[in-house]
Amino acid sequence: MRREDVQPLLLQAADQLPEPELADAAWSAGVRVSRRRRRTVGISVIAFIALAILASILIGVGTSGNADITPPTTPPGYIEASGRISGIDYWVAPPPGSERFLDRLETPLGDRLELPHKVRPLAKHTLDDIAAVVLVKQNDRYRPLLLGADGSWAQADVSLGAVGGEEPLSSGAISPDGRVAAFPQPAELVTVNASTAEISHFPLPEGAFRSVSWVADGQRVLVSGPSSAFQVVVGEIANGERAVLPIPATKDPDEVTAPYRIQTGAVLRYVYDGQWSDDSPLTLPVRSWQGQTMSSNSAAARVFVAEDLPEVPTRVSQPQVLAAISTLRTLPSRLLVLGEPQDSPPTYEGAGDHPYVREAGCCAVLGWYDDNNVLFRVHGWVLAWNLDSGRVRRVTEMGVDQVALGPGLRL
Repeated sequence: MRREDVQPLLLQAADQLPEPELADAAWSAGVRVSRRRRRTVGISVIAFIALAILASILIGVGTSGNADITPPTTPPGYIEASGRISGIDYWVAPPPGSERFLDRLETPLGDRLELPHKVRPLAKHTLDDIAAVVLVKQNDRYRPLLLGADGSWAQADVSLGAVGGEEPLSSGAISPDGRVAAFPQPAELVTVNASTAEISHFPLPEGAFRSVSWVADGQRVLVSGPSSAFQVVVGEIANGERAVLPIPATKDPDEVTAPYRIQTGAVLRYVYDGQWSDDSPLTLPVRSWQGQTMSSNSAAARVFVAEDLPEVPTRVSQPQVLAAISTLRTLPSRLLVLGEPQDSPPTYEGAGDHPYVREAGCCAVLGWYDDNNVLFRVHGWVLAWNLDSGRVRRVTEMGVDQVALGPGLRL
């Protein structure tokens, strides 16, 4: 074959081949390229965002340590403990006379708790939740005034007599649900239901009963005097249960409390058969206990007059200490030392109340605002101590002699 014959033969063969679809091929190639580009851009954007987040975290750590990652271990306003007494951390309370200038814990008690000018009969103005109970004296008798969680007052239609020459009002008067108040009387227990205005009388054997404390179920009350004590069922009586059950008494009526009682050497837990069981040993420099034991879900608290404390020396009185003893193994116990006035308190106008010496009997635990704040009475004031921060705040100035506090206190 000659060279000049090749060209015509190639053209002839090409005419017999199918014509290629070049447009379709070009479109498919373009789609593949576009998809690759979109994937590349998406991956790049995600990588950029991840790097930006990582960079911001690293910058935060570099400027403020782990503060932006790990929650703080201490609450705002935390006060370092002053030291340890009997192996328990203690704080020192603000000196007497300075209470007026403490930060305030808001409650229905207001700035000053005093007898109200306007009171409605409880039968016409029932209360769902009792914040406080005080007594008004009429001749030689007393009538209970109940403060509701809404700040309104109501007077119960019952007349009470003195017990041991004192007002028949115990710190543990108000039931756990905040609806019933109980009052010790000679040879009986009297209860006032704030939600129904019902007055109930529960006869007791002869005795000068001065202290009441509710069992946690709200159906039973412990009533105690110097030589006798009883568990009284004020709710539904279980099968075979006695309505009035004698229980062991102590010389100190305030010591008989539930669900816990703090005494020298131990914390005891009340059981429903009228006995107490050992919950934990307690080693504190106690000379005498003051007031009742008041319990929260995690601690029991009571005030004691201490032996001489080398850690917190006093000049003119025995030191008093609020002991908040944990009833949970995972939480620590804490102490608050109620100290003496300052050596040279300021005397200018507005400096505060007259500084006084905290004598034995001036101070006692009144209850709990919540699991972290224990409420206690000092001369002329109700204060709150926050166990988490160590801070002491004022609750109210006392314009009455005694008060019992209830769960309606929480706003």
